Amino acid sequence: MSSKWFSKFSSYLSTMTGRPATFVVAVCLVFAWAITGPFFHYSDTWQLVINTSTTIVTFLMVFLIQNTQNRDTAAMQIKLDELIRAIEGAHNALLDLEELEEKDLNRFRVHYEKLAQAARSALRAGGSDTDSPFVARDQWSEAAPQRE
Repeated sequence: MSSKWFSKFSSYLSTMTGRPATFVVAVCLVFAWAITGPFFHYSDTWQLVINTSTTIVTFLMVFLIQNTQNRDTAAMQIKLDELIRAIEGAHNALLDLEELEEKDLNRFRVHYEKLAQAARSALRAGGSDTDSPFVARDQWSEAAPQRE
């Protein structure tokens, strides 16, 4: 079974549900439900309508959001992998990094945290950081968060 239709459907539906108008419609539905409370004497059935409706919508939206998030994340990872691959001097070992085990990711994280800390120290000491053109040397010490 082709998943192309589901991808198109989920993209369309997630776009539609993310619009302000959809939120307004949902608020209006809840408001209409609340107004009908006195007419139904706040019965168990009246309460069951909103509980069941919101549960079903929430249940279905979890899968829709997860599908959309998976596609977006995969596309972003491919773009990042291409940037790493295309930049001379970049470490190709970082390609497909998201597939590593947590302990390996932590090793990379610790390494890059040390590099960042060294770069910040160099900036504070008057050095330059060619990777952050928007940060002036004299602004770094005020703008940068201090690490304990």
